[in-house]
Amino acid sequence: MATTHTTAVGRRKTAIASIRIVPADKRSLSVNGKSPKEYFKTDERARTALEAFGTTETSQNYVATAHVEGGGIAAQAEAVRHALARALSEAEPGLRHSLKAAGHLKRDPRAKERKKPGLVKARKRKQWSKR
Repeated sequence: MATTHTTAVGRRKTAIASIRIVPADKRSLSVNGKSPKEYFKTDERARTALEAFGTTETSQNYVATAHVEGGGIAAQAEAVRHALARALSEAEPGLRHSLKAAGHLKRDPRAKERKKPGLVKARKRKQWSKR
């Protein structure tokens, strides 16, 4: 008897998270082999990563394993949330509405703007001097 699992990919800025969820009797998440609190270091980032679980209030519980790379810690937490929401909506289509209403299924398109030639950063210029 094979266990049914669902996989999904979530992205934010340059962070990419791939997640695998398996139905189980206890809800848990591991990120790169560590607990979310241990990996993300702060409660806020760990809560962000687990937000999709809290939004759905799933009657069935899942064990989730995430592999995340690239970007910063905040972008990685949001990428894990995006991947988890996608996996949950695929596993239980009835949860899609609540996840979509919370905004967890939308990929945040904001990214760093490229640096332009002649400028210090994307829009920052050197101070103009008349003389």
